[in-house]
Amino acid sequence: MLLVNGFAEGSVSALDRGFQFGDGLFETLAVENGEPLLWDKHLRRMLNGAARLGIQAPSAELLQHESGQICRGASRGVLKIVITRGISGRGYAPSIGVEPTRTVGLFPWPDYPAQRRTQGVSVQFCHTLISRHNRLGGLKHLNRLEQILGRMELNDDCAEGLMQDEAGHVIDGTMTNLFIVVRGSLITPDLTHSGVEGVMRAVVLENAAALSIPCNINVLTRADILAADEIFLTNSLIGLWPVRRIQTREYPVGRITQRIQEAVRDAHIDY
Repeated sequence: MLLVNGFAEGSVSALDRGFQFGDGLFETLAVENGEPLLWDKHLRRMLNGAARLGIQAPSAELLQHESGQICRGASRGVLKIVITRGISGRGYAPSIGVEPTRTVGLFPWPDYPAQRRTQGVSVQFCHTLISRHNRLGGLKHLNRLEQILGRMELNDDCAEGLMQDEAGHVIDGTMTNLFIVVRGSLITPDLTHSGVEGVMRAVVLENAAALSIPCNINVLTRADILAADEIFLTNSLIGLWPVRRIQTREYPVGRITQRIQEAVRDAHIDY
């Protein structure tokens, strides 16, 4: 089921700036027993992102009502909310008073193998670079072409690819945030200029603090990744995937990874 501006039979105009320019934001939420998980965090990120981009966002109450309508009765699924700046004339400059477009849809749960969560995954470094941009850093905006190109590079045996910026800093995965463990401390990349500030990333940071596990946000290079003691990836659908191999380097599913995985168990669907 998909609602467009509240209507089940609605459609998005080809003149919409989301279609024309990727001028918008989106959120992807896990749904279990009719409830979108981590709703408050996702909503806060979307509304903050809209404010940063100068998009007139729908009210929190309206988004919650429509999401509840879409998710009612669903045992498991993926809720996707998209907000665009709306329909405007040709050219990059938006028209004054343009009305935003919103879509709220429920999609099937992805068929992720359960062993990815227990045994870990293989990943690779992508050749496609991710751009540095002060205004867009951290936002889950609709311009995902870099991630698409990065994902197209993946070998058949790799579940994810790690992306770097032009300075050689590893930023995140094509669809995940990255954490490494070095001598008992967590480190996750600085997303000031690139990448997406993931909701599950925020959950991990909160739980690490509660567990008294030191965690730093810092610049990471490929050499830092390869020298790490443990590595794991996160997003709101997968929860946490340990990394067992990058190139020829093997990693254990270590104690810090296991503690964080247990701590965030209630924040995602256990498949």
